[in-house]
Amino acid sequence: MSDRILIAGGGIGGLATAIGLAQKGIASTVLEKAAELGEIGAGIQLGPNAFHAFDYLGVGDAARDMAVYIDNLRLMDALTGDEITRIPLDDAFRTRFGNPYAVVHRGDLHGVFLKACQAHDLVELRTSAAVTGYDQDGDRVTVALASGETVTGRALIGADGLWSNIRKQLVGDGAPRVSGHTTYRSVIPVEDMPEDLRWNAATLWAGPKCHIVHYPLSGWKLFNLVVTYHNDAPEPVAGKPVSHDEVRQGFEHVHPRAQQIIDKGKDWKLWVLCDRDPILDWVDGRVALLGDAAHPMLQYFAQGACMAMEDAVCLSHELGNSDDLPAALIAYQDRRRLRTARVQLQSRQIGEHVYHPAGAHAALRNAVMSARGPADWYDQIAWLYGSTGLEGAVSSETRRVGT
Repeated sequence: MSDRILIAGGGIGGLATAIGLAQKGIASTVLEKAAELGEIGAGIQLGPNAFHAFDYLGVGDAARDMAVYIDNLRLMDALTGDEITRIPLDDAFRTRFGNPYAVVHRGDLHGVFLKACQAHDLVELRTSAAVTGYDQDGDRVTVALASGETVTGRALIGADGLWSNIRKQLVGDGAPRVSGHTTYRSVIPVEDMPEDLRWNAATLWAGPKCHIVHYPLSGWKLFNLVVTYHNDAPEPVAGKPVSHDEVRQGFEHVHPRAQQIIDKGKDWKLWVLCDRDPILDWVDGRVALLGDAAHPMLQYFAQGACMAMEDAVCLSHELGNSDDLPAALIAYQDRRRLRTARVQLQSRQIGEHVYHPAGAHAALRNAVMSARGPADWYDQIAWLYGSTGLEGAVSSETRRVGT
């Protein structure tokens, strides 16, 4: 096992890294703290850059088969009920960016990577294996597990999320930043969604200190509902069940058409959103961070999972093309840190200037965004969707339009 790459965390980022390394002939061991490999949560939005990553990682066909391809990104005014703007995701969009835009269930996406890892003999998956820390000497890294066991490999990738133990030792920057934004999530059958709102779109209703997002999932069997209230929540919370009345209290001021979406939700669960400030250094010798452990971000760009997959592409490319492992990790960090920092910071800005403004601020948003046509929007987002996160590593031949 000492010749393997150790990966702390068996989420989307960790499994994507394992299969990416396997594509390069590199063996890895995934160490997951949970007793079973799986993902909690509901929907994920996937921009074209996610599909670029799928293709590079060898799971493009499987990912396309389980995705729901939506027609538009729609922005609605939650106070008036009027549409502000929409971005069509049609053939012109796919031609511009080389791939589609889609939505998936987080569990389905995790399952694509899990199945690929289970089928590859270069990937070892271990559960009930919580990594608590590491030591390294020269050409080896030894990790300590909560069980008291130690595991040795030639590198360690910390893909262990927002509360990463690897980051705690490597960076030592304390607890994540609490945004004060509380998100409530629900998934409902399609037939429970108001018929006139069953749009084939990722729809955002933006209002003062609140917003609502919905889109179809799982072959149009479900609708994903996400509602967020900027209530200055002071402490991190993850997955706490809450009542309908608690969810409703932050949305009494929005248009009745938007309120009825909340009324359809069931079994709501609460998360208080957290992120961190960008950092320049997330490599320590033979140890590197990846995904939320390296650059946790707010949900407002819908890019958390996409950035983790791009990291996996970049990391596997660098390790597969260099005999100098520490240098390859530095090259990975240097390629990724400014792009991910931009997404982290702009996610905050979008929350402030698009999702939650009020009064004149909201009127300005509406005026600016309604004036843009499709070509304007494509130019605005080209830096994000038109990039692989690793220029030159994913050739144009590997990008293809999904259906």
